[in-house]
Amino acid sequence: MSWIQKLYETYERNAGHEADGSDLLMPISHTTQQVQIEIVLDVDGRFKRATVLDKNVCNTMIPCSEESGGRAGSKPAHHPLCDKLQYVAADFLDFGGDVTSGFAKQPVEPYQKFLAALQAWAASDCGHPKLNAILRYVENGHIVSDLMSAAVLQPDSEGKILKKWSGEKEQTPAIFKVIQATQTPDEAFVRWRVEELGNPISSTWQDDALIEAWIKYYQERPTQRGYCMVTGEDKALSIQHPAKLRHGGDKAKLISANDTAGYTFRGKFIDSDEAASVGFEVTQKAHNALRWLIARQASRNGDQVVVSWSVGGKKVPDPFVSTLELLGIELPIKTGASGIGDVAQAFALRLKNAIRGYGKELEPTEDIVVMGLDSATPGRMAITFYRELKGSEFLDRIETWHIKCAWSQNFGKDRKFVGAPAPRDIAEAAYGRRVDDKLRKAVVERLLPCIVDSSPLPRDLVESTTRRASNRTGFEDKWEWEKCLGIACALFKGSQTERDYQMTLETDRKTRDYLYGRLLAIAENIESRALFVARETRDTTAARLMQRFADRPYSTWRTIELALVPYKTRLRASRGGFLFKMDVLLDDVMGAFSGDDFTQDGPLSGEFLLGYHCQRQALKPSDETSPAQEPATDSVE
Repeated sequence: MSWIQKLYETYERNAGHEADGSDLLMPISHTTQQVQIEIVLDVDGRFKRATVLDKNVCNTMIPCSEESGGRAGSKPAHHPLCDKLQYVAADFLDFGGDVTSGFAKQPVEPYQKFLAALQAWAASDCGHPKLNAILRYVENGHIVSDLMSAAVLQPDSEGKILKKWSGEKEQTPAIFKVIQATQTPDEAFVRWRVEELGNPISSTWQDDALIEAWIKYYQERPTQRGYCMVTGEDKALSIQHPAKLRHGGDKAKLISANDTAGYTFRGKFIDSDEAASVGFEVTQKAHNALRWLIARQASRNGDQVVVSWSVGGKKVPDPFVSTLELLGIELPIKTGASGIGDVAQAFALRLKNAIRGYGKELEPTEDIVVMGLDSATPGRMAITFYRELKGSEFLDRIETWHIKCAWSQNFGKDRKFVGAPAPRDIAEAAYGRRVDDKLRKAVVERLLPCIVDSSPLPRDLVESTTRRASNRTGFEDKWEWEKCLGIACALFKGSQTERDYQMTLETDRKTRDYLYGRLLAIAENIESRALFVARETRDTTAARLMQRFADRPYSTWRTIELALVPYKTRLRASRGGFLFKMDVLLDDVMGAFSGDDFTQDGPLSGEFLLGYHCQRQALKPSDETSPAQEPATDSVE
């Protein structure tokens, strides 16, 4: 139960005084709901007006009970104050409204139960003027009629609620624009405003006195008491635990034991409380804290959520973003050997300063939690990853990840940076841009320990990105291959930390794979220059044979070298100086092979991509000029 204890502590330490100005933590016994209709009353409960809410302002905090907070099924429990028309409107059936299937035999039951609960609350010592106004209006029983008069609901030919619009699209009533495609207007949700002279707060969801009145009233209800496994005290226990953690329509729960006929707890325990007993206030605060954290700082991948936070509410770096997003600034990639070296130093300095900035706010002993959530079914949610760390340990591991996987990344014309890629980008690099959602989630889960625990990178991910980056002709767009190449280099470098690879060209590295990568980059540079001179735009031989070169470098290099002969002849006349430099460089690299390394025809590892990428960067003009800006002639130096 460590996770729920940490969330409970987070709520207690942050409730009411969030430092960053974000939304406040939601009070207990409340939930959020997507609302379509707003009804405005006066203090005596008389109807004033009604409007259809835009989707950007429809998310509303409402009071809820344990049963209604996670309601589901054919007979959903009613909310205490705001709810759908079938609960709040006495004339709902008169205008052709359809109740949910569980109430079909007694269609007046939803309204009767809602009204009885509202009357009981108003009659208690926890009443409120807004509550009394709403009760009077609900008792009058003409809500649907008023909504018809206000043109919020439209009548059909029989004067009933129009449930499907078949007219012109431009004339579609507002209510049909805000409900879901599977809904009808009679399923709309209602919230209240009560306007009172001298009171600037008319909304029920912003009235602190009304919020406190419901909390006090609900806590006074008779309830089961027992041992709370979180606090170790005798408390009022929770029977049902909250849902709606990831979004307003999320029905999945972290704690649920409503299956009395199956094996949720049966077989080991007689009663579900023996498996997990948590106090009502504790579970409410813990789930509200998790909902708040997910909304403001979680990394999302469909239904998969990863959230990291400081129990004390301090700002922490997101472990699931790229270095570009972490630093919040783009470090331009300067080409040329010296330029890359300068950028590498600037990157390291920028990263250390960013981590040091977080360290000034976070105490070294501050409790940090990283939690991953996902659901296999609509009703059950699982904690797929959970770690508790201290502030200094967490920051060290974030810095380690971004340093060990740092490489020059090219994600497009406007997204070039030095650093580590995000897990979602790694998944696309390993399995393609159209990667299946389940596979993407699996990759994200496997990378979490690599970031948070400094675990080794999965070997199959490194090899998969290497193979895809080597298959250059398999990419539809050049930028996509450039992105995959940078990620493949980052992963291979991160998986081989003991070799201490540098982002700049290492002319003193004599390993076979690295040298072969350099040869490929030089051959590509020679042919691409010759193609530019001839105004041709096709792929080079090196690009077309890159996959074959990765599998059989020695035999493929002979093909590439022979293909260079006519291009060298073309360059000798107009680009003699350039060709001389390239020939000297080729001879230097060829002479760097040791023994029979050059003649071995076994497959190359991802190291050849490092050599290829670094050599290619070093051969580019340091001022990043395009080939069209090159000098018309070259001179021999």
